[in-house]
Amino acid sequence: MLSFTTTLDVAVGRGVEVFPYRWRDDGAAAYAAARDAVLAVGRLEARDLGGAAVSLSAAALLTRPSVDDLPRLVLPSPNGSSIAFGLADSGVEVVGACLRNASTVASWLAPRVAAGARLAVVAAGERWPDGSLRPAAEDLWGAGAVLSALRAQSGDAGWSPEAHAAAASFDAVADALGERVRECASGRELIEAGFAEDVEVAAAHDASHVVPVLRGDAFVAG
Repeated sequence: MLSFTTTLDVAVGRGVEVFPYRWRDDGAAAYAAARDAVLAVGRLEARDLGGAAVSLSAAALLTRPSVDDLPRLVLPSPNGSSIAFGLADSGVEVVGACLRNASTVASWLAPRVAAGARLAVVAAGERWPDGSLRPAAEDLWGAGAVLSALRAQSGDAGWSPEAHAAAASFDAVADALGERVRECASGRELIEAGFAEDVEVAAAHDASHVVPVLRGDAFVAG
């Protein structure tokens, strides 16, 4: 949430078409070029380049004076992008949610759930250096924020215990959300690396009214 879905929300909110990409590998540049898109780089790489490059820094994208030169963006992500494609390959509709757009996404989902649609909310987590899964509290809170808002609109009949637990986890920190996001492991890492503004942007609950929906290969405003 502190990287992929928050940056996705900001980009789509500014009218940018976002192409998720599983890995930042040798094929990423060609993938971006084939779509006439800009390839996002890592935060540290962008800083080394003097801030000229687009990165996974949501704060930099949010404060960018103009996105006229950025109609399309490729966002490499070993978790967010991989999960999005994995879900899309199974034939389901994929929506990008985070703390910033949680209630708006819930409002978009509510009538679909009421009509009988089944919903899976995925807290993506991160990766340890060896590639193994690293649970991330902030991703659980982001998932829980969507579920908490959805429960307020349409109830929680038929929810799994895991869904109840995610909503409860968000409710438990909602009154001190900014502080908790800053204090979690991923938040501390970003702050120590000099990206405190990214943490603040990610923790801005319901600051956005955008629903990024994966249409084909790209996320667009739904």
